[in-house]
Amino acid sequence: MIQITINRTESNSIQSFEISGHAFFADRGKDIVCAGASAVSIGAINAVHALTGVTPEIEQGDGFLRCVVPDELPEDINEKVQLLLEGMIVSLRTIEEEYGKHIKITFKK
Repeated sequence: MIQITINRTESNSIQSFEISGHAFFADRGKDIVCAGASAVSIGAINAVHALTGVTPEIEQGDGFLRCVVPDELPEDINEKVQLLLEGMIVSLRTIEEEYGKHIKITFKK
């Protein structure tokens, strides 16, 4: 199962997220749950960088992705980063609604 943890600050901003595991929905290379989660999360990170100029701290490995938003961003830039990451969460939740046996999202403060 793919486990996704979204870490929020006390003010409810997304501070970081971590994705780990494998969906095991289908064979490697044909797993639409894994492909969807990967495309949405990597796409969001790329959008943050391309549209705001912010480069999050990234750690990647086989079946693992961790993304940390830099501290103390200017408020206008942080709002854009947060909107892009909230969009990522909407997309991931849509995948979870359909394929909940293979992907789970947890929120932590």
